[in-house]
Order: sequence, then C-alpha cells, then structure tokens
Amino acid sequence: MTSPEQSPATQPLLGATEIRRLAEEIGVRPTKTLGQNFVIDGNTIRRIVTAANIDPEETVLEVGPGLGSLTLGLLDAAKHVVAVEIDPVLAAKLPETIAAFRPEKVGSIDVVLSDAMRVTELPAQPTALVANLPYNVAVPVVLHLLEHFPSLQHGLVMVQDEVADRMVAGPGSKTYGVPSVKGAWYSHMRKAGVIGMNVFWPAPKINSGLVGFTRHEPPATRASREEVFAVIDGAFAQRRKTLRAALAGWAGGAAQAETYLRQAGVDPSARGEVIDVAAFARIAEAKIPMTA
Repeated sequence: MTSPEQSPATQPLLGATEIRRLAEEIGVRPTKTLGQNFVIDGNTIRRIVTAANIDPEETVLEVGPGLGSLTLGLLDAAKHVVAVEIDPVLAAKLPETIAAFRPEKVGSIDVVLSDAMRVTELPAQPTALVANLPYNVAVPVVLHLLEHFPSLQHGLVMVQDEVADRMVAGPGSKTYGVPSVKGAWYSHMRKAGVIGMNVFWPAPKINSGLVGFTRHEPPATRASREEVFAVIDGAFAQRRKTLRAALAGWAGGAAQAETYLRQAGVDPSARGEVIDVAAFARIAEAKIPMTA
C-alpha cells in the first residue's frame, strides 16, 4: 500500500517477487499463445513511463496490462488509464491489484475485457497509447488503434526489437516495408530505446525495442486510406519485383500500372522499398478518375 503523498518516483512498483505471487494467486502462467512476457523490473517501468512523456491530465490507453506492472506506473503519471485485457482472469485481478498498491487510484482506471484488435469503442477517449505489446500482433494492434481512435495523439509501445526497427524504418532501409509505410500514414515513428531480456518473466529470446510515435495528418490525397493501403500491400507482396510488375494485379495489368506510376511521378522500375508514403498516396490517387 502507498500513501497519496508519495511522488511517482518513490511509489512502489511490482518486482519479480510480487509478479510471481500475483500470478500464483490466480493460477496464471505466462503463455506463448497470448505473447505474455511480464515486466518484473520497476526501473524499466519508470524508464518507459518517462519516455512516454505523459501529461498529468491525459487519459492513457494500455493494451495487455497483464498483472499490472506498467499499469501502476501509468496511473502515477496520468489522470486516467483505460486498460484493455484479453485474458478474463487477468482482467478480473487487475482492479484488486490497483486497490492494494494504489488505493487512491481505484477510480482512475477502466478495465476493458476485450481483444484489442476488436475494440472500436472505449469508456474514455485516450490521448496516448503506452503498452508492452504481444510480439505476434504488435503492428496490427497499433495500426488498428490509430485507425479507430483519432484521439490518440502520441504513444510509446514496447515490441520485439526487430519489429521496432521495421516500424521506424525509412525508405531505402533494408527493414523498410508494410509496417513502416502504414505507420507513417498516421504518425512519425521513432526508436526510443532498447530493453534487455532479463527484465521480463519469462525472459524472451530477443531484446525489446521502444517505439515512440506522434500523430500527424496523412498525406493530402483524394484516395482513401483503404485505397492507399491496397497499393502498399501490392508493392511489398513480392519485394524483388519492380513496382510496374508488383502492381500489375492491382492496376489491371503491367501497362496500366506503369501509366499510374508515371502519373504519380514514380519510376516504374523502382521498388516499393525506396518510396515514401506520400508517393504511395499519389499512386493510389492516379487510379481514381478525375471528376468533372
């Protein structure tokens, strides 16, 4: 238990002993199926919360709070937390943990039992996303939340380090691909640090990366997000192909694809790995008939 007078820097956070005790109380073992790796180091939690740059008046969305180690740190920094948890046992335990460790914050959290990939409404509009995301669904979850919650203005997510590199990569990079371009549609993404393996239970086999993002307006275009994303998917379906060949199916033939590419000011012999999201938007727009 803590007193309201304690500062966030001195508030106790969950360590390895507390995490294992809480898990034992409810008969939980981390599962690979749900990609569960619980953070067991308070200093790592403080590092993540600090890097997230949360305003004290913000509502923060956390996905996969698990046993609540990051949740406590977020409650110390934000006005309100909305925690989306897919595991009913963990979701039921979280309010008890908050009551035990942050009794003064019991009214500052909403726990939503749901798959984050299916959430389209929340009890409060979040302005920030901060989460330790399951490795196998990290990119789809981030893109889904950015699409459905325009109130999200910034955030920090912890993902597998190689996934982090793909999310923040720029055109021309070896790791540039679909996650990079689709992420850039919504926001500027940046690498914000690397987290070692020994701060998790169970310890993963690879380091984790922190990805920070700041929302911006998508490229100005007559094309819809769905139309632009269809071009992105086509361009990277077979990475070694030129855009002329890769987009033949999308355009209705290689010759038509070349026409659209030239209208968009893109070299038909280029590959998707070298063009930015604005160029993909121009390609999508080229296929849309001009209205009178």
